[in-house]
Order: sequence, then structure tokens, then C-alpha cells
Amino acid sequence: MGVGGHFWDLLKPYARFEGFDFLRNKRVAVDLSYWIVQQETAIKGYTRNPHIRTTFFRTVNLFSKFGAYPVFVLDGTPSPLKSQARIMRYFRSSGTDLSSLPETEKGVSVERNRAFLKCIEECVELLELLGMPILKAKGEAEALCAQLNREGHVDACITADSDAFLYGSQCVVKRIQRNSKEPFECYHISDIETGLGLRRNHLIAISLMVGSDHDLNGINGIGLETAVRFVKNFSEDEILNRLHDVARGEPLVIQGDNSAEDESASCSNDKSLKLRIPHCSHCGHPGNKKAHLKFSCEHCNSTAGQSCSHKPAGFKCLCTSCYLDREEKAKQKDASWKLSVCRKIASQENFPNDEILQMYLSNHNGIDDRPHLRWESPNTEMLVDYLAYQQRWEPSYIRQRILPMLSTLYLRDMASAPTSDLLYGSYKFDSIQSVKTRYGHQSYVVKWKKAAASLRDAGNPIPQESDLPLVVDLDEPFDLSEDTDAPYIHIENGGCFLSTDEDMELVQKAFPEEANQFLKEKELKEVKSKRKKSNSATEATHEKTESSTSSGVQLSIKEFYRSSKLRNSSKPEEDSEKGSGSSNDKRRDPSPRFSKSARRRLLFD
Repeated sequence: MGVGGHFWDLLKPYARFEGFDFLRNKRVAVDLSYWIVQQETAIKGYTRNPHIRTTFFRTVNLFSKFGAYPVFVLDGTPSPLKSQARIMRYFRSSGTDLSSLPETEKGVSVERNRAFLKCIEECVELLELLGMPILKAKGEAEALCAQLNREGHVDACITADSDAFLYGSQCVVKRIQRNSKEPFECYHISDIETGLGLRRNHLIAISLMVGSDHDLNGINGIGLETAVRFVKNFSEDEILNRLHDVARGEPLVIQGDNSAEDESASCSNDKSLKLRIPHCSHCGHPGNKKAHLKFSCEHCNSTAGQSCSHKPAGFKCLCTSCYLDREEKAKQKDASWKLSVCRKIASQENFPNDEILQMYLSNHNGIDDRPHLRWESPNTEMLVDYLAYQQRWEPSYIRQRILPMLSTLYLRDMASAPTSDLLYGSYKFDSIQSVKTRYGHQSYVVKWKKAAASLRDAGNPIPQESDLPLVVDLDEPFDLSEDTDAPYIHIENGGCFLSTDEDMELVQKAFPEEANQFLKEKELKEVKSKRKKSNSATEATHEKTESSTSSGVQLSIKEFYRSSKLRNSSKPEEDSEKGSGSSNDKRRDPSPRFSKSARRRLLFD
């Protein structure tokens, strides 16, 4: 989708991979058709209503996990050129001969098929229940996304359509990989301008030459590399005018190009070629072989009467004459290449298409100067009914998956204007349990306590069935990349508690005292654990030294002499005790001077 010729591969080296907080507290325009087409082609037939499932989970993730404010943009009436290109793409993929296609009337656009329009309507109904703002473009959704980004209404666009750069987008998020340390694959127009030297008008010219969603063919014989090389010869202000001039057959004039100057310059070049200094066929240096043998070659440092050194493979002479000769040949080759490209452009009918140019350069795509963007609270009960009907999900499962979005809204409200309201009308903030680290991103695990007034019976603190998460047997595979970190409910000391993962900065703003208290307690615990570790380490080393002295472990020199002294001092006492013993004991002890075999013979003989 977008510019042809593997345009994204050209931009890939200039992509940025941003972290979890890249879109936090930022507005982002989402091309809804991109989401629907992506999941329809990926998991269609494997799950029920993949467009609804994808839209639900990605919206909850964007809003709660990444902290963004999504604005959803719908396609309007497609242009007649895009309708014709869409028909051509369909018949081309099916193998039909395009020459047999009937010509469509000029200026008549064709709507998408009814099945796709139904998917759009169902997703719009879901987004309205989620409280998301929705805008409809006059034409292409990526054009309105780019306009919102260019005029500063949003900070980025989420789309895989490279046409967004041609419409003036400043930052495009092409891919979101949730289970990653850097989930966002982003492209900034400033990086593209710096790295490739291509600005918006250059990109428009490239799309006209290689083809796009509005013209699949482009110019025959011109690929992406050729188009990029050609447009770099012109500035952003003159590139589109030069394309018009070349298409009309006017001679190509490039600023700073010496190959297109006067005829006098070409005459002087011809004279310089005729006056080229002869070179030795043996060493390749100025002069000839006979002269080098007679007078020596100053470049080879050879003596008279000896042959100069033989030139190696790939040798290039660095003298002024050869340098000018190579430069002139390169200019002639470049000039002939430019002439070939100009001939291909001039042979193309209706090039450049002014209708496509006007479409890309238009600044009015269906919004006012100040679009009305407002995020409201989800209509939870109607949302439960809608998803239970469309997806066959259990109400408890739906409430569990929507809770991260509700908690994020609650914390934002508490950070801006603290109130006595409860989360989901049932839970109040209790404490921060711990710090959770996942894929390098840290968050708080917040503990919410169910208010006693919201329980079914104050004497029976068992939570209601609708609040408890159930093990849902879905009739479709579970995609972890689209799912959220689901909250869970647990019972402690007769009370019902809910645990959710929340942004640390948002919790700090909403409940500063509780957050500071948690950080102090955490710091004290870390200090105590360090002390315990150090004490246990010292005790372990002390026990190790004691055991090493008592056992037959090899000692250090100091420890060896210290232990030998103690043994020597205890020997007289032992000898006196032995001396007071009976003579029979002395007879029993065999002399240590006899070997073991000798003692055995004495015993049995």
C-alpha cells in the first residue's frame, strides 16, 4: 500500500524503535482501515469477527498500556483514480487480461465492497461505545491522518500506508509489537530528509515515477533506485516543475551541472581529449616504453637502461590528464543516463498527472481548523452486551478486559481533580503491592479494595459473580499480542481485592502520599535485605574458616604454624598420661617402625 517499488525497504535504515512511553500522553491518529485489512488477511477464518477483536484489544492497549489518546480516522469516498487502480490490482492478481477490461467513466469512483463497509460500521459502533473520537475524511484516511499530524492536532499517525509521507505526515508508526522492549517502529520525516536527502516533493515525484495506489504503472522502465537518483538532481522547489518540462520535451537543465552548459565547453572538452598525454604501455605512467627504457621513469624510480615496473591489475594513473579524462567520461555517462530517463518520461502519456499532484498537495481533507476531539468514558453495560452478542464472550470476561481502560481513566481523573468516586463504582484505592518489570518496562501493581456498600451482603464479603474472572472457553485461538495484562480478583481476610498494572507516573500523580509511602517502605526493605545478606555472608565465611581448620583442609602458612604450635604444646600432657598407663597397653601398640605385613606375621606366628 502506498508508493510502489518496495518503498518501505528504502526507508527501513532510518526507522526508530521507541520504548513503551513513546506515545504516553500523546494524541495519535489511527487509520482504521489499516487495522481491519491487516487482521482480515492474517487471521480470517481462524477467529470470530477478527476486525472487532483486533479493534477492541488494540484500543484498550493503546489507551491503558501505552497511555495514548487515539483518534480514529475513516476513509471517505475514494478518488476515481484509486478506484480504477483497485480494480486493476484485483484483476491483475486474478490473472485476468487487463486489455479486456471495460473502461470506466471518467470521474466516477467505486465504493468498497459491502462486506468491508459492514466491518467498518461494526468497528465504529464498538469505538463509540469505548468513547473514542472518530473522524471521517473526504477521501483517503491517511491523508487526514497526515493533515492532523502536520497541523499539530496529533503527534503521530499509525498506518502502514507510505502515502502518509506524501500527504505531509511528520511521524508514522508503521508497526506495534507489544511484547517487546521497543514496541514502536517509527519513521520521522526529519530522519528521512537527513539520511536520504529527500523532502516531501521529492517523495511525490518518486511516487509518480514508480507508481502508487492511484497509478499502479508509473513510468515503464524506471524503478525505485533510478527515480531516487534522478530526483536528487533537483531541489524540492523545482523538482515538480522540472518533471512537467521534461514531459513536454524541453531540454533538461540542472543547476550546477557542467554537462549542460555552452557548446564552447564541449569544444574545449574535445580539445582536452585530443591533447591527452601518451602513457607507457608497461607501467601506465606518462611517457612511452622506449623512452622509459632509455631515460628511466620518474614515477617507477627506475634507472636508465632498465625496464620500469609492470602496472598491476586495476591500475589507474593519477596524473592530471587521466583524472580529467575519467571525469569527462563520467559526465558523459551521467548525461546519457539522464537523457535516457528523460526520454522515458517524455514517452509517458499524461505525465505527471495533475489530479494526483493536487490530491497530494491539498490541505483540506475533511476537517475544520480546530477539530473536535474528545475522549469519553466507555458505556460499559452496552459494551458488554455488544461484545457478548458479536464475539460470544462471557460478560465477566469482557468486564475483566475493559478494567485496565477504566482504571486508567480513573487515575487520570484523580490526578487532575481528586474526588471520592470509586473505580467502576465498586473499588477504592488500597495500596501499591509491588513494582512489576516486563520487557524492561516498570509498572505498579495496584491493589483496589471493594467497598462494603457495593457488596451483595455486608456480612458475606464474597464478590458478585459478574466481578469474578472466569475461565472462558472461547471458540477461537487466543492471541497474546492483542490481549492486555488482565487484572485479577483475590480474597484476603474476608475482603475482596482487585489487582491491576498501572503506569508509575500516573499513580504518583493520582495518589502521591501512598506512592511516596510505598517508595519509603521499599527503600527500607532493600536496606534490611542488604544488611541480612552482608551478615549472612560474614557468618558463612567465619564458619568456613572454622571448618577448614578443624577438617583436613589445606591451611595457610600462618594458620599451619599456629595449629602445629597448639599440637606441640599438648604433647607432654598426652605423654604423661600414656606413661601412667599399664605395660600391657604398651605391648598392644605395635611399633610404628614395622610395616603392615611385618606386624601381620608377628601376630600370627
